[in-house]
Amino acid sequence: MEGGRCAQVSSVPGSPSTGRKHRAALILARGGSKGIPLKNIKNLAGVPLIGWVLRAALDSDVDSVWVSTDHDEIERVAKLWGANVHRRSPEVSKDSSSSLETIQEFIRLRPEVDVICHIQATSPCLHPHHINEALQKITHQGFSYVLSVVRRHQFRWEELQENEDRNPTAFNINVAQRPRRQDWPGELYENGSFYFSTRKAWESGLTELGRIAYYEMPPEFSVDIDVDIDWPVAEQRVLRFGYFGREENAAIQLFLCKVSGCLTNGQIYMSVSGEDLVTINARDVAGIQMLQKENIEVILISSANESLSRGVLEKVSQRAGCGLSFTEQRNALDLQKLMDKRKLCWAQVAFMGSESEDVEIMSQAGLNGVPSDAPVAELIAAKYTCQRAGGQGAVREFAEYILSMKRKSSREENHERIDRHNF
Repeated sequence: MEGGRCAQVSSVPGSPSTGRKHRAALILARGGSKGIPLKNIKNLAGVPLIGWVLRAALDSDVDSVWVSTDHDEIERVAKLWGANVHRRSPEVSKDSSSSLETIQEFIRLRPEVDVICHIQATSPCLHPHHINEALQKITHQGFSYVLSVVRRHQFRWEELQENEDRNPTAFNINVAQRPRRQDWPGELYENGSFYFSTRKAWESGLTELGRIAYYEMPPEFSVDIDVDIDWPVAEQRVLRFGYFGREENAAIQLFLCKVSGCLTNGQIYMSVSGEDLVTINARDVAGIQMLQKENIEVILISSANESLSRGVLEKVSQRAGCGLSFTEQRNALDLQKLMDKRKLCWAQVAFMGSESEDVEIMSQAGLNGVPSDAPVAELIAAKYTCQRAGGQGAVREFAEYILSMKRKSSREENHERIDRHNF
């Protein structure tokens, strides 16, 4: 689980006792949504939408991370991902409530906060360095208000009323001398990713902003779910440009997968002779082979309380073409011996589980995943929640995710930059 990295307000750097300004990241996540119900916690590429920005905020230089919400389920998800929760009042939870009103309520209750980093939950391609670089404009360069922008190459025209009989005016283009995209620097637009400001500016209702600065984000990181009409398109963008946490730099060398509920659907069939029978999906077997081709060892794990017989488990591992390990309790301590033998640390291990007894291992592994029907999803913020159920391609899906992380970590930093010179 990704919790534990966000310290409580009373003990973090930046509290009044230290003399340093306290920087708080604040994500507003009201339960009501006109378009997509509970959009803020809807899974985007296997992760709750709010999880993408929480992961970036938790790995940034802010002192505390808060989610302001009026909804029990959003509160549960926020806490699982390591955030503090501000339970907003009904007065600022209406459809007509503004972000400013909600932020002002938050700072009234948090006198220790000096800088508020208002981050939009609908910007899943935000990275920690975006937060840090924008924050430095306030903490080191003396600005009072910083907003995120993106450069766009769009020609704007005047809008006419239906009864107007005249030509529209071009605002930023000479029609007779239309520039090439590569020769035109474009214009800056708010992208809605974040708004950082000092406490004083928020308290004034943003009427006394002082020095204002903008932070330009490259267009590949500027994804706004509020305006992206196609959720699958947004998923492809975030898989390519999103921030996957500190673990994305760790090379996964071992994949541990539970059999029941992950590789199988948890059902056991019995033959007339009393033998146990299970089914495994050919796509899952192919996923295991994909990992092995990339030199990632795959081991199926089982414990003493496994419902399947040892003979059946051995047949499953043989059919899948991977190793099988029996543990007494299936806990982190038992698996540590297996890792020590291979001289691996937890950051190099991916784990797929499905039950509450798997939570301890999942919280240790560098990458973890659960099938879509796993009860454990209610207990831990899985780093990847499959769209497929156990025994129905979930292992293949998670294997593809592991390999995508491997490809992502091997890319050069600016390999996929999108700008007017590379379009």
